[in-house]
Amino acid sequence: MQSRIRCGLLDRSIFRVSIISSSKATNELCYIVISSAAAALDLLRLEAKLANETWCMSASTATVRSSSIDLRLGCIHGKTFKKPRRPYEKERLDAELKLVGEYGLRCKRELWRVQYALSRIRNAARELLTLDEKNPRRIFEGEALLRRMNRYGLLGEGQNKLDYVLALTVENFLERRLQTLVFKSGMAKSIHHARVLIRQRHIRVGRQVVNIPSFMVRVDSAKHIDFSLTSPFGGGRPGRVKRKNQKAAAKKAAGGDGDEDDEE
Repeated sequence: MQSRIRCGLLDRSIFRVSIISSSKATNELCYIVISSAAAALDLLRLEAKLANETWCMSASTATVRSSSIDLRLGCIHGKTFKKPRRPYEKERLDAELKLVGEYGLRCKRELWRVQYALSRIRNAARELLTLDEKNPRRIFEGEALLRRMNRYGLLGEGQNKLDYVLALTVENFLERRLQTLVFKSGMAKSIHHARVLIRQRHIRVGRQVVNIPSFMVRVDSAKHIDFSLTSPFGGGRPGRVKRKNQKAAAKKAAGGDGDEDDEE
């Protein structure tokens, strides 16, 4: 009988252990979810003992002395957006289409990401408002949340209450995107042209070239948005077509001067 154990890290304290036991007669698959690393070690030791295998494991890595035990650490990525429950609501579809066209979004998934981030922020503010005003958690986390909103320009300087966080809309977040600020600063001809400039690495924020249109710009960094130093728009090397035209013009001018000398 051969046994194979796979352990995947779900969280900082939650391990997922799947024991795959196979024999000539039957094939059994068993998944066990445990809540501590100690229990995972005990389970692995038990399975190794049953399989007559010897192995040892440290706190974060495993040293396997048998080829029949396979221990792998995995990663579970968090949710970034949430699809609407009703996919065919006319009012919502019209509103989403308007925002996608107004802010030059690539697809509705970008809009759903903003909506999901806004919902998480509003839920955090709503939970803090249920606590007492003198509660240490509300004071600490509430001030941190307000500082973050002020840092990104989502709230004004005088809006220092959690009630203003509940009044935030999707448009407030879309206005702070790098794509929107590049267009409103006059660096691009249209909102879609701004996206092309960002993706082609023509835009920098400070000294850093940013090629992510959904980059959230801080208030202090908004004045440092400019063309990249290596971009043709920022005084860098001209583009391929412009270099070709300049070379053709120089060649034509040189040929024209030679003809004039021959005529003289």
